[in-house]
Amino acid sequence: MSSAVALNERPWLASYPTEVPHTIAPEQYHSLAQLLEESFKKHASNPFAVCFDRWMSYRKLDDLSSALGAWLQSLGLEPGARVAIMLPNVPQFPVTMSAVLRAGYTCVNVNPLYTPRELEHQLKDSGATAIVILENFCHTLEEVIDKTQIKQVVIASMGDLLGFWYGSWLTFAVRHLAKMVPAYKLPLSKGLQVTAFNRALAEGTRMAMKPSQANLDSIAFLQYTGGTTGLSKGAVLTHRNIIAAILQAEAWFSPALKLVGDSSKVNSIAALPLYHIFALTLSLLAIRGGSHMTLIANPRDFGKFIETLKKRPFHMLPAVNTLFNALLQHPMFKTVDWSNLRVSQAGGMAASEGTAKHWQQATGCPMVEGWGMSETCAIGTNNPVLSKEFSGTIGLPLPSIDIAIKDDDGNSLPIGESGEICIKGPNIMVGYYNQPEENKKAFTADGFMRTGDIGIMDAKGYTKIVDRKKDMIIVSGFNVFPNELENVISLCPGVVECAAVGVADTKQGEAIKVFVVKNDASLTEEMVMSYCRKELTGYKIPKYIEFRDDLPKTNVGKILRRELRSK
Repeated sequence: MSSAVALNERPWLASYPTEVPHTIAPEQYHSLAQLLEESFKKHASNPFAVCFDRWMSYRKLDDLSSALGAWLQSLGLEPGARVAIMLPNVPQFPVTMSAVLRAGYTCVNVNPLYTPRELEHQLKDSGATAIVILENFCHTLEEVIDKTQIKQVVIASMGDLLGFWYGSWLTFAVRHLAKMVPAYKLPLSKGLQVTAFNRALAEGTRMAMKPSQANLDSIAFLQYTGGTTGLSKGAVLTHRNIIAAILQAEAWFSPALKLVGDSSKVNSIAALPLYHIFALTLSLLAIRGGSHMTLIANPRDFGKFIETLKKRPFHMLPAVNTLFNALLQHPMFKTVDWSNLRVSQAGGMAASEGTAKHWQQATGCPMVEGWGMSETCAIGTNNPVLSKEFSGTIGLPLPSIDIAIKDDDGNSLPIGESGEICIKGPNIMVGYYNQPEENKKAFTADGFMRTGDIGIMDAKGYTKIVDRKKDMIIVSGFNVFPNELENVISLCPGVVECAAVGVADTKQGEAIKVFVVKNDASLTEEMVMSYCRKELTGYKIPKYIEFRDDLPKTNVGKILRRELRSK
């Protein structure tokens, strides 16, 4: 075999588990709405989700999303109109998402914790004309709504879909006891229509939803990137893209989920926010298979989170490295029965070897690392789900995906050489919304999307991420990749998590500074430095060690190196 990674070679296929197909066919559906409706009918009697111990069936999801979809259509929105969804992990989210897609509109997922500036940018950039929002966040919308095209606001309360008595009590508690709903006033005099979520559902039940006119090339989601550098961009994800990602995930995860037996018994923990592409794609995988999800509305409350885990068997836990780490550190961790866990899916950020080692020791379930982006519908590469141990790589390209390691000129590099990971497949976005210049830079001449990640592929098709281009530290002319340092230092006894950045240095150009969170009060800077001297070559040894109580992170748990560099 030639050393260059040519498309017709695909060395990773020889490493595929025998039961995983090499390709998938999104063209079997004419739209995502068809896939959803097929699943709703097929699994009507199955449980779909549980939240605060209140259950929803697929039949109920079908009925509610149909009603809300019909109501949205009654507003006279144009086909493909953008509907923003600003909701946490409560049943209103999947109901709204399904309704928007079934009615023929485009979902614009919004982080509920956005600042007014961030919300204004996303609403204006997407051109959203309607929004479904939890009342807890309406004060943020109030500040910017006059600057947007929003004309329809649907306001949900926390307890709307949790039964009359319990739901009413929960809404009261959130509003008046916890005081989690700041006062707000929306400008009704400016042609704005404001409707309560349950009222929209009630009105929609008296209407008939018209079939969606969307096709595979229609936009299903405008999924905004994290925006950790500059303004966030909307990745245009079509119905084909999303269907492909669902089918790719189904093909890859089936070997593990089949071990549970009855698909309706499979319980996936939805602790990561559903507005994020990682959790969103896995929620659609659950719908496809007729399994159910446990919705965790506030995963930061680890005490209640763990109490929820103790209530019933669970089989799939998607998480970022920091979430796995936080669970491991919690004093109640050992009270959970982990024996039914089949997939500990790590993604969203690099998984550290230290966390992976402790996780497998504590649960008996290896962390399986994967890699993807908003631009790829969270799907890209993954380790085989029946792996017995943490591999330290991001795994193999999923079915129908090609990966190439390229240089700055777009040339494919030999196996074993580091370069930019570039990806092609039916799940890859068609481009960034209204960003023609960004789109020119995003794709190579042969149609691969540039990811900005630096990686190395081995002869078996496994890829290892070295780091992001922009995070690379150059010490006296030597390239140092923070992920490598963090992976090594995470194994130092007493270290919970760490982050490495480059800081200006008159002698070396840049010097390495490592921020460390520890769980051993006796751990000193010199002890960490001594460990580094033992494990790292000279130019990779940090010049500075600084202990912190915590590290700055995005809302989905990614460590913000940029903030650390600016301090």
